[in-house]
Amino acid sequence: MPHKIGFVVVSSSGHENGFSARELMVHAPTVSGWRSPRFCQFPQEIVLQMVERCRVRKLQLLAHQYMIPSKVEFYVSESLPEYLAPYQAERFRRLGYVSLCDNEKTGCRARELKSVYVDAVGQFLKLTFHENHINKYNIYNQVALVAVNIIGDPAEFGDESNITSREKLIDHYLGHNTEDPALEGTCTGKSDYISPLDDLAFDMYQDPEVAQIIRKLDERKREAVQKERYDYAKKLKQAIADLQKVGERLGRYEVEKRCAVEKEDYDRAKEKKQQMERFRGQVYEQLRLHSLVDAELMRRPPAPPLQPLARSGSPRHQQPVLPEPQEDRAPESRRAEPFLQEKPPAQPLGPQPAAVDQPPPAANPHLRTHPQAVPYDERPLPAARKQPAAALEPEKGDSDGNEPPGGGAPGEPEPLTEKALREAGPAVDVLGEALVAGAYSKTWSCREDALLALCKQLTQMPAGTPREELKSVLRASIFLVRRAIRDLVTPVFQASLRLLKMIITQYIPKHKLSKLETAHCVERTLPVLLTRTGDSSARLRVTASNFIQEMALFKEVRCLQIIPHYLVQPLKANSSAHLAVSQMDLLARLLKDLGTGSTGFTIDNVMEFSVSALEHRVYEVRETAVRVILDMYKQHRAFVLEYLPPDDNTTRKNVLYKTIFEGFAKIDGRPTDAEVKAQRKAATEEAEKQKKEEIKVLQGQLAALTEIQAGAQPSKETAGPTLEDSQDTREGKAVACPAPEIPAAHYLDNLCIFCGERSESFTEEGLDLHYWKQCLMLTRCTCCRQVVEVSSLTEHLLTECDKKGGFRRCYRCSEAVLKEELPRHIKTKDCNPAKPEKLANRCPLCHENFSPGEEAWKAHLMGPAGCTMNLRKTHVLHKAPAVPPAGKSAAVTKSGTSVSKVGSKIPTPKGLNKSSGRTYAKR
Repeated sequence: MPHKIGFVVVSSSGHENGFSARELMVHAPTVSGWRSPRFCQFPQEIVLQMVERCRVRKLQLLAHQYMIPSKVEFYVSESLPEYLAPYQAERFRRLGYVSLCDNEKTGCRARELKSVYVDAVGQFLKLTFHENHINKYNIYNQVALVAVNIIGDPAEFGDESNITSREKLIDHYLGHNTEDPALEGTCTGKSDYISPLDDLAFDMYQDPEVAQIIRKLDERKREAVQKERYDYAKKLKQAIADLQKVGERLGRYEVEKRCAVEKEDYDRAKEKKQQMERFRGQVYEQLRLHSLVDAELMRRPPAPPLQPLARSGSPRHQQPVLPEPQEDRAPESRRAEPFLQEKPPAQPLGPQPAAVDQPPPAANPHLRTHPQAVPYDERPLPAARKQPAAALEPEKGDSDGNEPPGGGAPGEPEPLTEKALREAGPAVDVLGEALVAGAYSKTWSCREDALLALCKQLTQMPAGTPREELKSVLRASIFLVRRAIRDLVTPVFQASLRLLKMIITQYIPKHKLSKLETAHCVERTLPVLLTRTGDSSARLRVTASNFIQEMALFKEVRCLQIIPHYLVQPLKANSSAHLAVSQMDLLARLLKDLGTGSTGFTIDNVMEFSVSALEHRVYEVRETAVRVILDMYKQHRAFVLEYLPPDDNTTRKNVLYKTIFEGFAKIDGRPTDAEVKAQRKAATEEAEKQKKEEIKVLQGQLAALTEIQAGAQPSKETAGPTLEDSQDTREGKAVACPAPEIPAAHYLDNLCIFCGERSESFTEEGLDLHYWKQCLMLTRCTCCRQVVEVSSLTEHLLTECDKKGGFRRCYRCSEAVLKEELPRHIKTKDCNPAKPEKLANRCPLCHENFSPGEEAWKAHLMGPAGCTMNLRKTHVLHKAPAVPPAGKSAAVTKSGTSVSKVGSKIPTPKGLNKSSGRTYAKR
């Protein structure tokens, strides 16, 4: 039956520091895997050696979430490749390739697990990685692999085609009938069945300790099935299902604990560790109560998730592990003793791990020494592979990682290597080898102690020391400070900053050294500090930025104007996003603190840098650049505009420049475009709302009058003579008879509510005709042909007309004018200035101002000395017969037509059209 095959990494074409290909030999939720070097050449290769010659059935790859190769090729070989073993070389045989998704749909937040089914015999497997998929996160064009899994069968030397038949023959003689009818149709009855426990997803999301318990229970379940203990097998099956959920939960807790440690949130890390121990203890107690796992298994140290040189998969294929001598484990036990005090006593420390960097010997494969992993909680963190903690193992310094550790006593720094002696020779001559060795130590605590000792030594130097000796000590100290600033360990980095501050603010002033020495300190350390502002750790970025700002304000440094000169250097296109954001933020902060006087910041260099930063690819950089430009405008106004394009519609299409110019308007106290549009919109909405309210009130009045008219009973008796014209044919003149009183119930009958005229012909159809052609208070819109009041014609053209978009209000006469006619209209005589609404009305027909009020509209439109451009008035005058005046009962016009004043006291509503239903009386 195929099972998981152990392997070791023989070679790789390269890797990034802390992400070696040997990381692939461990499967656990917190592994980091292999990464190619930055900006590497493709293809990249990794060669794996399996524990023995086997028949590979299935390969599994777990890809990185954003460092994704476009294609991975697989090769297999029976022996070592030519460049590793030239005397027994054999070419690799290509199996094929798989393509990986670019992960754009998930936003580069998921990892792809690729499973490939193959059928090949060999002992060496080569993976070839082609160019990476391009995305915004993979800025160094790297490819990565989180984990790889090999599943197969042991293979004998000979013809591949005879392997399957030979296995069946062996099983037949041993009594292992894989084609038993009782097992037909079941997974365990198939020779090519692969257990889910051998799948890569199982180890990558399970707690390693729980995973080993699950494998033990699975072995017992199969034994119970063979012995036909089906109740016990059912009980074990349920326990395995429950433990898988437990393992996933513990694996998630472990990842959260590691993240807390990387962020140096040790309270949360401790909380997660205690939570894991409590939960693990509860689960184990349940297993003991149900007699599913014996106490011996609980007390054993957890086995590694994947033993590189042993076939750790199905228990039936596991080989015995040879224990190591006791004297080899003693140092490891002593080293890990402080950590055992916090762990439960039921989990003692296992044997010391063996070296896994070398391939197994070519002799008897069953006598190989199989490595064991340290307990789960004692394994180094993924991030600690870049900067290992001193409590777990000696930390790797900046020296060559392949050099053997020194032979110094515990707690003492190891001696300097030849490379370190050549590099730090001048510092050793001045400060002594012991102190420099501590600064170069692979243990971070020794490096921190060396910096603190140097700080104390500089503080205690007497005042009468020769100047040359002071300068030599200063330059040697700056050499060590510059190196310590690059340190990845936070305490060492912070100690270097304290030492640098002490040198600038205390050592140089105390011994009255020149400004050249201060300039040397700043110029040697500032570039390295600026580099640290682009660090991946947010805490280190903030610390470095704050120190640069603090150092720029030192009185010894401020007068040199060095830091502003560095900050206004153009941003490099290939610089990291963190570095660009930090530089821009530092510029903004220091500009507020120092200003643009004699501080190194000038209008020219700041504006040129800020304008170029507007084109940067990072949004935060562009946003900060806008803020800097606005701050500069507050101080220098017109000088800033010289560095910007003109403020026009083309420039404002760019969102950044639009924001900048609107910010200028706010600083100057001018309304922005958005505010002007908002004010116009609010005014229009307010006018619409007011008009709708007026219409609503008038419609309510009309409804009330209609109800009164409908409720009144018609009088059976004649109400009296109606108002008629009487004509004396003998005298040939028209005389107006005295108007009799009209009952209140019939007052609105046959009456036009706009002009106040009453006529028997003013039925519903007669009123419509009157409104449409004759009423002097109304007019028809020349654009939409709607009947409106003359007094509201201007507002109609601007807000209600179907062609309102073609009109604009003249700023001088306040009338509605066509947009294309507006320039010519302003130059004509008709465009005389309008008076305020409270002082005068404005007629849109004759363009004259007259007295304010509603009654004034009647007098202007209907009176003899009123509007001369009212076409309806002219039409009525020409239509009526000419008669001489007849006393006070009638108002005689110049042409002899009399206009009745009946109903003149009714207020004239504004904004109503012909559907209002009121009547007009024609004489």
